[in-house]
Amino acid sequence: MIQLFRVSKVYPPNYPALTDIHLRVEKGEFVFLSGPSGAGKTTLLKLLFREEEATDGQIIVNGRNVTRLDGKGVAQLRQEIGLVFQEFKLLPSMTALENVALAAEVVGMSRWESRKRAFHLLRELGLKDRHDARPQTLSGGEQQRVAIARALVNDPILVLADEPTGNLDVEMAEETMRLFLKIHEKGTTIMIATHDAGLLKRFERRAFVLQRGRLMGDSRLAKGEVAL
Repeated sequence: MIQLFRVSKVYPPNYPALTDIHLRVEKGEFVFLSGPSGAGKTTLLKLLFREEEATDGQIIVNGRNVTRLDGKGVAQLRQEIGLVFQEFKLLPSMTALENVALAAEVVGMSRWESRKRAFHLLRELGLKDRHDARPQTLSGGEQQRVAIARALVNDPILVLADEPTGNLDVEMAEETMRLFLKIHEKGTTIMIATHDAGLLKRFERRAFVLQRGRLMGDSRLAKGEVAL
């Protein structure tokens, strides 16, 4: 699903955000991208959906060489990827349903079908009675669930989440993680970037460990194993 070969990213004038990254994620895996703030986690995610371009190396996502895609290819790639951010990025003038449906409408889905899908997802995520609520009236956990529904509305094969529990309390963070596990059970590949070591220990999954832009290990914390 995801392969990186000797990938580096250097920001002007000469700041190395990522250096010589090699990694592989199989289809249907659930993995963490861990490391402290500034380790390069967000940059790596941005390279995967081509918000940023790699300085060196090759990136393969679902069989596509991301580094070689033209504008049309990038648009097609992004239709296959669901994105979840620490900042929920919901439009305040729209209801929960409208926020989710909009993500489908912008890729050409009809208004009727997009709203049908949005309502189904919100109901599945426990928000069937909140679909007409605007973001400012929702709790942090509810807003995050709306953001997850928005990421799923186009049936992505890959979900990338950048610190999705960063603004949530412990209870809401646990609930959010369980939602991701439920999504994963359907076969979706998931990569979650987090600096929360406690989260990794509570949810025993494979983790790629970044430090100062370098991949330091591929760990399986449940077994206490780290491959370097």
